[in-house]
Amino acid sequence: MDVEVKQQKKKEAPFTDAQVRKLIEKSQAGDQEARDLIVNRNTRLVWSVVQRFMNRGYEADDLFQIGCIGLIKSVDKFDLSYEVKFSTYAVPMIIGEIQRFLRDDGTVKVSRSVKELGNKIRKMKDEMTKTLGRTPTVTEIAEQLHISPEEVVFAGEASRSLSSIHETVYENDGDPITLLDQIADQSETKWFDKIALKEAIRELDERERLIVYLRYYKDQTQSEVAERLGISQVQVSRLEKKILEYMKQEIGEYDS
Repeated sequence: MDVEVKQQKKKEAPFTDAQVRKLIEKSQAGDQEARDLIVNRNTRLVWSVVQRFMNRGYEADDLFQIGCIGLIKSVDKFDLSYEVKFSTYAVPMIIGEIQRFLRDDGTVKVSRSVKELGNKIRKMKDEMTKTLGRTPTVTEIAEQLHISPEEVVFAGEASRSLSSIHETVYENDGDPITLLDQIADQSETKWFDKIALKEAIRELDERERLIVYLRYYKDQTQSEVAERLGISQVQVSRLEKKILEYMKQEIGEYDS
């Protein structure tokens, strides 16, 4: 299929899950029309992913074309036995295709300012660990560097090298097995739910992501988060409620 597809000009009613599965079944059986229909009706999904890769020195349309390749691969490789929505499966495939393209082209780089900040944070953390005899908190590091706790957390996250779920972990006679294959074999539904969740988190602003990180990854109470951020527990509660409502809506869009 020629991937020179364009963003939809008018909004069309989304397919039901049953309709999508039927079209995928036809596509995998060789029905080109069914394949084209799925791809053209999912361009919004590709564009939503492309937005995360802007400001990398590439035109949006170029990244869109690469994303469409990932979408096509999603149609071809989707296992109908998966109890997940096609869009939930397609998102990491589209992301992976764009990431591979950028990585192979050598342009996936953390901005110089973020990289420099990450180095400063690591040095400060080492110095404070020696001085305090313990690992300093995010707030303590932030105070020493005169930056916000959010900047400390996310400069570190941005500087960290992340493994692609599509990287080959084993190859047998030219048939690559990816990390995605291994994890999907263990628990498809839980894995793809996590992917959708991760994508929703990326849409939050820095403070909102920090709240999610502290509450759900570090298991801190609202009071502890409030102290860390310098706001009241009531404010944390309100922000958390707003964040959860937003994420529920975002994940719902990926599953629609």
